[in-house]
Amino acid sequence: MAAIEEYISRINHKLQQLLKQHQFLQKENEKLRLTVTNLQSAREQEMEKINRLEQQVSILKSSVGQMDEPDKKVFEKQINQYIKEIDKCIGLLSE
Repeated sequence: MAAIEEYISRINHKLQQLLKQHQFLQKENEKLRLTVTNLQSAREQEMEKINRLEQQVSILKSSVGQMDEPDKKVFEKQINQYIKEIDKCIGLLSE
């Protein structure tokens, strides 16, 4: 009978260890998810910053007159896209 109680005690001890480890892993997983979310947010902000800087470079090149033909076409597409967005906004405001 003592052997059975000892066996149950060992199983109970191992179960408690597994539960503690499970809780620890859940906390660690939550921390990692938060880290991933923060890194994704930071990446999006950096990508927006890169896009703004690329636009500024493009504008500076056009103002100085140092744009080559492919850059001019990209710049014109951007300007046309902005014009379309402005026209769409004006259309929505006039309704």
